Amino acid sequence: MPDGKASGAPPEKRITEPLSSPADAPLVLPDPWTALRAYTPARIALGRTGASQPTAALLAFSLAHAQARDAVHEDFDAASMAIELQEAGFQTIGVHSRATDRPMYLRRPDLGRRLDAASCDRLRKAAEEAEAAPDLVLVVADGLSALAVTRHAQPMLKAIRAQLPGWTIGPVVLAEQARVALGDEVGELLGARAVALLVGERPGLSSPDSLGIYLTWAPRVGRTDAERNCISNIRPEGLSYEQAAATLAGLLEGAKGLGASGIMLKDETLAPAPAALGARLDSRLDLIRASDATPDT
Repeated sequence: MPDGKASGAPPEKRITEPLSSPADAPLVLPDPWTALRAYTPARIALGRTGASQPTAALLAFSLAHAQARDAVHEDFDAASMAIELQEAGFQTIGVHSRATDRPMYLRRPDLGRRLDAASCDRLRKAAEEAEAAPDLVLVVADGLSALAVTRHAQPMLKAIRAQLPGWTIGPVVLAEQARVALGDEVGELLGARAVALLVGERPGLSSPDSLGIYLTWAPRVGRTDAERNCISNIRPEGLSYEQAAATLAGLLEGAKGLGASGIMLKDETLAPAPAALGARLDSRLDLIRASDATPDT
């Protein structure tokens, strides 16, 4: 057999008609849940092109990933924030963790949880010069997103101050290269009854600027995460400043009565759901039912 093919093999199928061109079909096949994208930043109902994601969805994912990486490595301009807060009526103290730079901070989480020697001396001096120990110390820490504290720390601090008229609040401590546990040492050195640390949370692919608040009652070095309460996802697209401040105020009152924070302290504040959200969901209920329906057989 000159062509090398086995006898009895089926003949090759020859294409006698032209293949469909892209103009004959939509480039991106729509998803029946597309309308639900109005209610969530989650990546749902992206559609598809063949077996792949549409180019626009892939590019948006790549951009979100780059923004998250940039947020982790962005510098915290503590000096500029100190000026802004002082103009808003806050006293400030700058401190630094034992992590000397960003690469060390990312490689050595333990160093980000403790103050360097100069910062300890600065806080001890402030405690000695204060007339009385404060009820609450507020710490602003860069954490894993300096972008979050740059955007949200000042309005968040103002909202907290408005919610706590009966509490004496110490100077705002601006902490560079800081992890959550650093607030415990700050509160202990200043003799505060409680510390609330505002920190840039680990960026997600839809939230590179999410702010978190960690509350510790009777702060001291060695407190565990089980002895803290967390309020997270504070940003315009998530939990509002006013809701977060009200939640913190409720937790502080509860901690004062209980004498503890963490797993023994429960958040009993109820954040109201936006009225418009319920109306929009009701209007789309028929769409959700339709997407779940199965054809009659």
